[in-house]
Amino acid sequence: MNRKQYNSDPRYAKVLKQMDLLNIMDVSTTRQHKNGTIVWKLPIKYSKDKLIEVASFKTGYVRNQNGGCTNYQLNKRCESEPQYYELPNGTYNKYTTRTCKLIPNEIDRLEYLIAYCLKNYYIKNANQVVEGSYVSKWYHEWELERQPIQVDKIKNLENKLATIERIANDRNKWNG
Repeated sequence: MNRKQYNSDPRYAKVLKQMDLLNIMDVSTTRQHKNGTIVWKLPIKYSKDKLIEVASFKTGYVRNQNGGCTNYQLNKRCESEPQYYELPNGTYNKYTTRTCKLIPNEIDRLEYLIAYCLKNYYIKNANQVVEGSYVSKWYHEWELERQPIQVDKIKNLENKLATIERIANDRNKWNG
């Protein structure tokens, strides 16, 4: 992604700012760029050593690019118009399929991709650390309980704050 070119448009500048905040890297090759494809690498692992990649295609598709058989469309799905085909006995059978809603405008695809990544990768994987290992809520709470020194320090500071507030209130009563 050419940052200078995109900084001239406010919508692109906003997408670039969001990418920087989310630590998303543009890893598009020169060939992909020429074809109108933009590939992003997220700082979230989907396996031990591989980071999640998503892409925006000139054709209107947005895809998960995690290699091999796991690539899939991220576009919203919709029901197609009913189609009919004739059976050998002369009757017709009606069927519909689910298709992807294409996003023809590049900036719309990039904004959709940011929103999709926030919802499905950042928020849903919020309990994963950078190394990609899962940290359950109960384990986190258990770790906090195992460190009574920290809890004692917090309680001690809260008591000091309450004492200072009491002294300040007493002084205000005597001076007021």
